[in-house]
Amino acid sequence: MLVYDIGLRQRFRGIVRRQGVVWQTERGWVEWSPFLDYGPPEAAAWLRAAREVERRGWPQPLRREVPVNVTVPAVDPATAHRLVAGSGCATAKVKVAEAGQSLADDLARVEAVRDALGADGRLRVDANGAWTVDQAEHNLIALDRFTLEYAEQPCATVPELAELRRRVGRRGLLIAADESIRRADDPERVVAERAADIAVLKVQPLGGIWRCLELAQRLALPVVVSSALETSVGLAMGVALAAALPELPYACGLDTARLLTADVTDEPLAAIDGMLPVRPVTVDPGRAVWAGEAVARRWGRRWDEVSGRA
Repeated sequence: MLVYDIGLRQRFRGIVRRQGVVWQTERGWVEWSPFLDYGPPEAAAWLRAAREVERRGWPQPLRREVPVNVTVPAVDPATAHRLVAGSGCATAKVKVAEAGQSLADDLARVEAVRDALGADGRLRVDANGAWTVDQAEHNLIALDRFTLEYAEQPCATVPELAELRRRVGRRGLLIAADESIRRADDPERVVAERAADIAVLKVQPLGGIWRCLELAQRLALPVVVSSALETSVGLAMGVALAAALPELPYACGLDTARLLTADVTDEPLAAIDGMLPVRPVTVDPGRAVWAGEAVARRWGRRWDEVSGRA
């Protein structure tokens, strides 16, 4: 097993470096990379995703490539415009509600992204559950002047999402659930409480490609497959899920290798004209991305804590 330690081009989710483990199995390379603030129970779900590939292999793809969005961190408007204009993607997901920033910051960033996309591009925002219902209603109405495709996890809880959806649904604003699915004891509660129009599924946090396929069938909502800020190895697992879904009406949040300063492979999964190919990823052990001894030991301890739970 190889432990990687790679920098990010911009601060994302409050971190500046991404770490994790990759290893080769008889069915290809797999990744385990729970964020450092996740305890053993959550980290075990991420490990189950890798072990599921070892056990069950890869599902049969229904498409050869997957449409993706460009992801825009909570950066200044000029940087946001440059990221989108250079991405080749027709869809952008913009991070909003960053700690220490205001609605004015969000509006400026989203306006820059809309300008870069043009009138026909699709634009979605992601608040990572940071708003109350009242804040979300006010802020989304303000942001919708730039024509939002949907808002991802604007509030933290399922009852809040359900209340917000009742308020803004008549305006045509769609709500997507991410954390309310991937970090929930009962991911199907969003359907029971009519809290979301779209389900965001991430392979590692939800325990595997096949588990996500089964969950998507039970949820019976349109699905957006997103990454957990992995290397191309982890992204390939997400692409495999997106390629196997019977329907894929929205671009997926899988073009995130470009957010890393390096990768574990010589051929990163990077979108061309807004599309990612469905293909295996091969790791190069000679790349300068592997962790030093202290970081590797820390991940060894995490493995020991989690392995028996997965």
